[in-house]
Amino acid sequence: METNAYLERRFTKDPSMVFRKVAEEFILVPIRQKASEVESIYTMNDVASRIWELIDGKKNLKDIKEIIIREFEVSPEEAEKDIIDFSKQLEKIGAVRTG
Repeated sequence: METNAYLERRFTKDPSMVFRKVAEEFILVPIRQKASEVESIYTMNDVASRIWELIDGKKNLKDIKEIIIREFEVSPEEAEKDIIDFSKQLEKIGAVRTG
């Protein structure tokens, strides 16, 4: 999928994923697993956790990119790459759905 088209996508969080801050780490925990899956806990850095917080089904990835650029010391290119990579990982583990 072309980068510009991908940035137009909007995601919603899967309700089976729980986000928590534990000590100084942000974690994403699946609360429902298929019997065949190994339980997993996903740790996130500050930028990834902020991206997760911004996913609301209303903002597209381009909107989220602009917020990340304003809030963190990151270039537009780096923000775009990080957001695309992270959202693809979220899709792969079933943490988000296109909405």
